[in-house]
Amino acid sequence: MRWRIDLRYDGTEFHGWARQDGLRTVQGALEEALGTVLRLPDRPAVTCAGRTDTGVHARGQVTHVDLDVPVTGRDLLRRLNGVLPDDVAVTAVAEAADGFDARFSALARRYVYRLCDDAVGWDPLRRREVLRVVRPLDVDRMNAAAAQLLGEHDFAAFCKKREGASTVRALLEYSWVRVGPGLLDGTVIADAFCHSMVRALVGALIPVGDGRRDVDWPAAVLAGKMRDSAVAVLPAHGLTLEEVRYPADEDLAARALLARQVRGEVHRRG
Repeated sequence: MRWRIDLRYDGTEFHGWARQDGLRTVQGALEEALGTVLRLPDRPAVTCAGRTDTGVHARGQVTHVDLDVPVTGRDLLRRLNGVLPDDVAVTAVAEAADGFDARFSALARRYVYRLCDDAVGWDPLRRREVLRVVRPLDVDRMNAAAAQLLGEHDFAAFCKKREGASTVRALLEYSWVRVGPGLLDGTVIADAFCHSMVRALVGALIPVGDGRRDVDWPAAVLAGKMRDSAVAVLPAHGLTLEEVRYPADEDLAARALLARQVRGEVHRRG
């Protein structure tokens, strides 16, 4: 039986999502917890919607796992939270709908990057999820620049290239809003992301917001399709995976099939 497991975590002390020998990862912690509570000889393999990088947080991570042992969702949630470390929490466990795949059924992922550009708004208690910047930022300029990046493009200029992988992505939303004195939230939604893409997209808008670069500069970088050393890849701790969006249950299998085909095609082209 396939189970959907939703969770949140503080990524500060994890070396990202993906299991790595000798390193503490979110996947490793969850798989170890599943093996412990279900008394399995081998840890079950867990698939996630978005493989977060080292130090990136999540409030809306979604995973699935296939189990052939009798268990209820309510019991599994309680038992997992009883053994998981304090920086990980399972928020929901449910029997997955037919055709559900945490990764391939997803329509989009929503990330938020949090900034503070004024000492008045700085909260030391949030230092693990907010990045301080030294110059005040103009949100209108940042949104004008972000709007030019929307749509399907080759985001090679904002991604860490991986051999044989495409960097074509559909950026569905990129917007900034002030949420308090000195505090800004940047929302980035795409069908999928490549490595370091969100942090580079934010890094490209900081110099626009503080006036060091023209509003058109990020779009020019995008058009160049090459990494630009002037684009800073911002620290991971300001970034949080907030939500993964899925179609209606009856469309899950079709979405997963389409996503696999598209990924296969872009890899062949990449």
